[in-house]
Amino acid sequence: MGHEFDPSRIEKFAERLGVISNRTEETKKQRQRRGVDGVNRIAPEGQLGSYPDPEQWHDWVEYESEGLPKEYSVVPTACFNCEAGCGLLTYIDKATGEIRKIEGNPEHPGSRGRNCAKGPATINQVKDPQRILYPLKRDGPRGSGQWTRVSWDEALEDIASEMRQTIKDGRENEITYHVGRPGHEGFMDRVINAWGLDGHNSHTNICSAGARAGYAFWQKYDRPSADFANAEFILLLSAHLESGHYFNPHAQRIIEGVMEGGQLAVLDPRLSNTAAMSDFWLPTQPGSEAAVLLAMANVILEEGLYDEQFLRTWVNWQQFLDEAHPHRERTFETYLDVLRETYADFTPAYAEAESGVDADMIAKVGRKIGTAGSRFASHIWRSAASGNEGGWQVSRTLHFLSVLTGSVGTKGGTAPNSWHKFEPEMPNEPPRQQTWDEMQLPPEWPFAHYEMSQLLPYFLKEGRGELSVYFTRVFNPVYTYPDGFSWIEALSDEDKVGMHVALTPTWNETAYFADYVLPMGHSPERHDIQSQETHAATWVTYRQPVQREYAEREGEDVDRTYEANPGEVWEEDEFWMDLSWRVDEDGDLGIREYFESPYRDNEGEESASGAANEREGSVNDDAADEDERGVDTDNAPQMTVDEYYRYIFEHEDNLVEVAEEKGMDPLEYMKHHGAFEASQNEYELHEEPVDPALLEHGAVFVDEYDTIHRVLSADADVDAAETATLDYDGDAFESRVYEHDRVALGDLEDVETTVEGVLVDGEPKRGFPSPTGKQQFYSKTLADWGWDDEEYTIPHYLKSHVHPENIDYEAGEMVLVPTFRLPTQIHSRSSNSKWLEEISHNNPVWLHSKDAERLDVETGDLVRVETDIGYYVNEVWVTESIKPGIAAMSHHMGQWKIDRDGDGAADGDYDEGGDPYGKVTVDLQDGDSTWGMRQQSGIGPFNSDDPDSARVWWTDGGVPQNLTHAPHPDPISGMHCWHQKVRVRPATEDDYYGDVYVDTERSMEIYREWVEKTSPAPGPDGVRRPKWLKRPIAPPTDPGEDDAWFIDGPVGRENRWDAENFGPQRHE
Repeated sequence: MGHEFDPSRIEKFAERLGVISNRTEETKKQRQRRGVDGVNRIAPEGQLGSYPDPEQWHDWVEYESEGLPKEYSVVPTACFNCEAGCGLLTYIDKATGEIRKIEGNPEHPGSRGRNCAKGPATINQVKDPQRILYPLKRDGPRGSGQWTRVSWDEALEDIASEMRQTIKDGRENEITYHVGRPGHEGFMDRVINAWGLDGHNSHTNICSAGARAGYAFWQKYDRPSADFANAEFILLLSAHLESGHYFNPHAQRIIEGVMEGGQLAVLDPRLSNTAAMSDFWLPTQPGSEAAVLLAMANVILEEGLYDEQFLRTWVNWQQFLDEAHPHRERTFETYLDVLRETYADFTPAYAEAESGVDADMIAKVGRKIGTAGSRFASHIWRSAASGNEGGWQVSRTLHFLSVLTGSVGTKGGTAPNSWHKFEPEMPNEPPRQQTWDEMQLPPEWPFAHYEMSQLLPYFLKEGRGELSVYFTRVFNPVYTYPDGFSWIEALSDEDKVGMHVALTPTWNETAYFADYVLPMGHSPERHDIQSQETHAATWVTYRQPVQREYAEREGEDVDRTYEANPGEVWEEDEFWMDLSWRVDEDGDLGIREYFESPYRDNEGEESASGAANEREGSVNDDAADEDERGVDTDNAPQMTVDEYYRYIFEHEDNLVEVAEEKGMDPLEYMKHHGAFEASQNEYELHEEPVDPALLEHGAVFVDEYDTIHRVLSADADVDAAETATLDYDGDAFESRVYEHDRVALGDLEDVETTVEGVLVDGEPKRGFPSPTGKQQFYSKTLADWGWDDEEYTIPHYLKSHVHPENIDYEAGEMVLVPTFRLPTQIHSRSSNSKWLEEISHNNPVWLHSKDAERLDVETGDLVRVETDIGYYVNEVWVTESIKPGIAAMSHHMGQWKIDRDGDGAADGDYDEGGDPYGKVTVDLQDGDSTWGMRQQSGIGPFNSDDPDSARVWWTDGGVPQNLTHAPHPDPISGMHCWHQKVRVRPATEDDYYGDVYVDTERSMEIYREWVEKTSPAPGPDGVRRPKWLKRPIAPPTDPGEDDAWFIDGPVGRENRWDAENFGPQRHE
């Protein structure tokens, strides 16, 4: 209002004296705000002006606060504190060689120099006074806190020896690699395939399996990639502006889309920051989201707002009518009639009754989506898809809106993630491993996306198998997973877990129960690459150990990264290379060959015909012999980490071209710039033309739905129904008449095929990698595997395990929503950062004022939250920002370390536990299957070389609620369904803040109840899983090499699990 203020004579006099502020419109400040006379920008509009030019990065000078110059070498890397992989610049003090500060990297295509707090806070983690600096080996009972320092050589030899014996014994699948935070795009798949075992396990089924499965049933691609910046309407089922998957790069583009006139709607029972910034907040009852989305679909169908051309061309509607409505005429008009009939009951009024959201608002948002058409963008990752039984139908119904509006892969729409992911070409890739580990993907969950990692303790307790060597990499299930006490029980049993190796940058609750704790680097201390689907482009970022890079810039020769890092902190890439080399000590296991240098011969000399000169053909081409590779593979030296990434970057043609323009080789370019955008504006790739000459191949057939199939088996006998012609007159390929064989899809059911594309108006198109090459509105796969009810085969509404029908509100039952997180914390990955801990250090229970009044509690009061297997005690935050009847609590707080002798302090050698800024000290009580935890001391000041440690003012570290959650594996997706039925009561006199109690025997009972909901393999033809669906480290699928896909195929273990006999059976 300053420019409208008209001061009196006295006020003007008081302004000149400085008694009151100058609020007239003639001040420089007011003129600047009003744009009078113009204002000179310090940087072009939309760009940041505070970053040094990349040409100056190695010789950059800034002035300190006292006015003295400071010389830096600026080295790029990428953040490792969440999934997004945002770019970072590290400023290395040339006087000391230490990292002085960390900022965003403007060269990074995803984050564009703009970072959240977690990126710059990485420097806290690097300089953490209690970080793990050296390899440690257990020197007492597991979990005793007794450790001794060992060398990397000792650790490698011991681990390699155990692995070698396990592989030689034919027990290869007793080796398991369990990852919490992935990176290095395909690197670990390559390593595990080289080992020849099915040992990959991940955290996906406590994270995103529900959403993945819902997308995958449509198109195999299992993640969305929304073009938010160009959208006219955005629908989020998450708090995506502050804490979603890739939230920083996505948040930037959501804001850009809204600033350009787009509108935002959010489905969330909480008034998150994202919901508060939206145009439409729809506070849904947890689990009702699919009903709301189908009501929006109903509006689009009834009001004719759908994209008829996309539906007609790219949806498997003909198959749907043939399979589900065989007595009705197979026309597109019939399909539309059936859609309207099917979803007629999903009115906005019905959705209101299920969700509590106003029917008019639901209809209005549905109308907005239909009007936006091809510029409708949406996103879900966890939230409703990860909280509810049947949550996979939430993402499936959300994608249904994209299909109806024709916004799949369009500008301003939502594309499959793989269109925007960089896929590296790697040197000398090993063949796929050929076993199936039932401890990762058991028969009960043939559609799981992916490994059933959350159930590993129960599998071990049931006797399904044991682990010889168990790697946990940046993975902390004791804290992050439901029922962490069952994990402690399993990890403490050396008969179940032979050797546990924890690779971690920070102490965590799982590492307390390891045999080796091996320090791995934070983002500026490691090599790998990362690519994420942040917008309609493909980019890759290069994470590198910056102090090593600086040392090499200065002419130093660094053999291993731990020589340049603090202490002996290493990195996974070099670790896996060295370990693999030692496992196959004489080359007899066939592992070493995949870790040999692609450039140097056995004398260590670089070949004249290295990979850099062979981009037209691949050095690792199956047909290439040693002469073609230019390398003598007899006793070839071990590949270095630089050679590995040199090979990848030299095989990205666009990167080669850009690097040459800068006078650099590709690896040099990535070391200097830190990231590269390989392509832009990747839209409607399903419309890409396919060479019609493909149709003339003898093994290629076109079915009645215009899907192009290639028969994989050479001896398959397929009789063509007719020979058809295609008069191609396009620009991409030779214009002429092409003959092709037509066949009924049913005639291909008994042979193995792969889909090569779809005929669209006489032209072969790329399509989607689904069984029909189209969007699978109808899933014949689910029908064939026994899930043949309509509520499964098509987008539908499955009532959640926490549907109001299952909650006795009058008896005090509520729904607990634990699926949200704070933007400063990512599991235990972002721990040991004083800045982040200072910002966020507690996770109170959100309660609506009506529920607080019912319970007679106020903000700050203690409540006991009772789950099916125990309870925890926490403070309450009373707010109008949550629906009545719902409790909510962030799941990224409450880390702990153990007080072993009752003195109120964590014990053990080498500061076991670490993170004095965020971890509380607890006492654990084990009563066989009952566990108790009580906080003995909170956070407080402590002595260290960091003066900030004496300034710690907060005392809270939060409450570890996940310990009290029972396992809820969805019977189809395998997703752990996070939402819990709870009772919230005022705390008793004996309750203390942070108390936790759990009965693991009851947890096992609930696990078995959920197993009973499944429909186990085998499916059609005796297979374990539909071959067309994705799975990590998949065995070969081609006929003759696909034994592992069948239920009686190789399992890589001595024993098989027989569920009927409830015990292991000797494998003959």
